[in-house]
Amino acid sequence: MNIRVANVNDLQKIQACNLLCLPENYQLKYYMYHALSWPLLSYVAEDNNGTVVGYVLAKMDEESDDEPHGHITSLAVKRTYRRLGLAQKLMDLTARAMVENYNARYVSLHVRVSNRAAFSLYKHTLGFEISEIESKYYADGEDAYSMKRDLQPSKNSAGNGKSKRVK
Repeated sequence: MNIRVANVNDLQKIQACNLLCLPENYQLKYYMYHALSWPLLSYVAEDNNGTVVGYVLAKMDEESDDEPHGHITSLAVKRTYRRLGLAQKLMDLTARAMVENYNARYVSLHVRVSNRAAFSLYKHTLGFEISEIESKYYADGEDAYSMKRDLQPSKNSAGNGKSKRVK
């Protein structure tokens, strides 16, 4: 397995992985927008043959007057490669890049209320917390959990075991 920063040559493979794994799909130009605007934030996981088996597509939030923060647009790992820690590694690399390159304070994402496996990954493995429920967020009318994870160590979290600091 190899995990590396995604590049423009990976975009069709990322799109194919997305189509295979997720109900939310994007046009190729949307992947291109991410690759050109935030070239250090998206990653791919490849098998030993160079086949993309997972990816994380991420960006910095541009529309906010809030503190700098990143957003996970999409995360997917092909079914036969799940439960190997790839999603966690992809997310940790992206979070680190957000902090190192953009001084991000936190990262956000949306997840379907019905997607228990992804919710468990985000909450229990990666330390995300629900910030709100967005009604009818998805095109099919399903609600989404809006979730956040702090990327900067807080003064109050030292020693409580709950802090998910990016190393």
